[in-house]
Amino acid sequence: MNVSEQIGVSGRELGGLRAAAQKDSPDPRAAQGLPATIAAIAAAHRPSNKPFFARLASLPGNIARDPRMLGELYLAYQAAMHATRAAVYYLPHLDSPALRQRKLQIFVDDDGLANGDTHHYQLSRAFRNIGAICPLGDEDFGEPDELAPHLDSQTAAFVRLARTLYGRSLGPWCIVETMSVDWMRALADALAVHFPGMASEPYFADCFDQGVEERHALEAVAVTQLVLERRPEYLAVTIEDAKTMAEALDGVWAAMDAILTAAVERHGVDP
Repeated sequence: MNVSEQIGVSGRELGGLRAAAQKDSPDPRAAQGLPATIAAIAAAHRPSNKPFFARLASLPGNIARDPRMLGELYLAYQAAMHATRAAVYYLPHLDSPALRQRKLQIFVDDDGLANGDTHHYQLSRAFRNIGAICPLGDEDFGEPDELAPHLDSQTAAFVRLARTLYGRSLGPWCIVETMSVDWMRALADALAVHFPGMASEPYFADCFDQGVEERHALEAVAVTQLVLERRPEYLAVTIEDAKTMAEALDGVWAAMDAILTAAVERHGVDP
């Protein structure tokens, strides 16, 4: 069971939470419903339900091993992941010593791995190990405006949006962390159909074995609840930004699906 399925929420409850968030005098108790709200948004935008993952798994082997296509998938996916990893450094409202300490652990899990490793480097190695021709080097993933021209329009929009929304509220952080284990498992499973060793790559294996993404999801929501209990006036923007980020992430999977379509057409096979 993934994090978004641990807590159920009805449409009436979600509507009530939004109404509470929009009151002139917000009720601090409204923050108690945040986990259910985030779970509901995540369920509505569950990555593994998107066509991309099933289509990747069902590709003919020769197309799935196309180095150009793998490189294009890598670029879109790495760019989106890079955008969120970089954006967490701009999270607001986490300025007390205790909250800075908790935020630091998220940074360490992404960018402070043993022997100077990072999730970014792990991912690039995983794709190079399956033959991807990666269009950009690791250190070419930088500022959103520098990265965006190398990307399709939907992924570029996500990259730019991540920096903006992560710096405005904690909602985008909550929704991305909540959904991340779902898309990582879906991607690992789809690639493993063609590359059986993919699930053993550290990018996937380390996260799955140690429950990193589940822990990040629970921590993001818990920390955000603490903030909203003190500042309930932030609840409305937190929820709306989470929804906006989830919708933008849908666009990344659509863009990656379009890469598959283009590869199939290059190989002269009906999509």
